[in-house]
Amino acid sequence: MMPAARESLLDAAFTALARRPWPAVRMVDVAASAGVSRQTLYNEFGSKEGLARALVRREADGYLAGIERALATHSDARDRLAATAEWTASAAGENALVRAMLTGCWNDRLPSPTLSAVPSSSAVPAQRRADGPLPSPGDFVALVRDRAVAVLTGSGAARGDGAELARSCELVVRVALSCVCAPPPGDGGVADLVRTVLHRQPL
Repeated sequence: MMPAARESLLDAAFTALARRPWPAVRMVDVAASAGVSRQTLYNEFGSKEGLARALVRREADGYLAGIERALATHSDARDRLAATAEWTASAAGENALVRAMLTGCWNDRLPSPTLSAVPSSSAVPAQRRADGPLPSPGDFVALVRDRAVAVLTGSGAARGDGAELARSCELVVRVALSCVCAPPPGDGGVADLVRTVLHRQPL
């Protein structure tokens, strides 16, 4: 199957999930919405569990791609980290799967695939990747922290030592996650909160 067709199926599954709980999402309806046969859907994903894993994997990748964009937005280290926190809060606010992945709080409306790898006999490389381990909330903290450290160090935007920089970046990620659970007051939102927290941090 062409990658575009796989994306169409994932789009159809995501749209269906927005309209009804995952247990009520039917494979035949997802296939019909994407304009393919149900057999094609099963050939691509193997099962509804496989479709769920692929959907979660795609949304995780989309969130992390947004982190890359946020870190590339500014030249100042604090502004880059504020943008990273803003993206985290907005992505979680707009996407229930991202919110569940970042917080570990899954509800019965959502698919909740096991985070550990599952046996995969798929001939589809993208599905074999989806059948591998899925990131936990702790994994996301580490991934975003480490990416921020790498970007800030490589760009020369940060001047602090490596250990202090890593602590500052992790602090930003955890502040952003706290704002996912309890949005900050005021117009400045998470960005202002992060800048306040970073004011005395060595960057």
